Amino acid sequence: MTAGDGGAAAAGDDAGRMWWSRRFLDVLGSFTDHGRLHRGWTYARQGRVKDLRVRPHEVSARVFGPEPYGVAIGVGPIDEDSWRAVAAELASQPLLRARLLEGETPPELEWAFAQAGVPLLPDSPHDLHLMCECPGYGEPCEHAAAVLCLLAEAFDRDPSLLLTWRGGSRERLLHGLRQASAKDAPDPFDVGDEPLRAAGFWTAGPAPAEPREHAAPAPPDLLLQLLDPPAIKIRRRPLTDVLRPAYEAMSRA
Repeated sequence: MTAGDGGAAAAGDDAGRMWWSRRFLDVLGSFTDHGRLHRGWTYARQGRVKDLRVRPHEVSARVFGPEPYGVAIGVGPIDEDSWRAVAAELASQPLLRARLLEGETPPELEWAFAQAGVPLLPDSPHDLHLMCECPGYGEPCEHAAAVLCLLAEAFDRDPSLLLTWRGGSRERLLHGLRQASAKDAPDPFDVGDEPLRAAGFWTAGPAPAEPREHAAPAPPDLLLQLLDPPAIKIRRRPLTDVLRPAYEAMSRA
């Protein structure tokens, strides 16, 4: 996936506007030499970073400083079991799950990855594999630092690039979340080990608890968000898009 060609506006002072890119810059600043980091920002602002591409487990670019040098920055893969663990952790948090399905990227996402035992963001230079064609020996050199700085700005624009870099995608994460939610849903026909008895069958059970006054209302189309969309289309529009206004109208009524 191409994230951009770089430039003065691309990695300016606005980089780090979102929590995930701020965290990424904090980690970068914790292990990068101040002088090289400053030169990296300068290169990025001067438009010396070209062809920035984000692919699973690797970011690549060309940096002109003054000679063109190829730069590749790898990150360790997240295995299938860990992705499933992340999805299960997200599925266990109803409000977090709803926010993700609404298209948000809440800070709790990083916590869910940590709970699954895999960091969403690299914690140290040991989590990154830095490769540059320049003759320098710093880790990162100013060319790799420039790519990392521009990458933070790309994360600002599109947080799904962070998941792409880690070997996944937003679609994959949401699909796993829906599967985990369906797997954990109780079976309505499961009555447990207690046998059914005729005596007292028609007796009313305990009264339901009073609803909390300040409970946050669920969005009217929550069911449409939680279920995988069917393949049915009406006048070339997905069925869920057609039903959503009806759900909202019924909630207002």
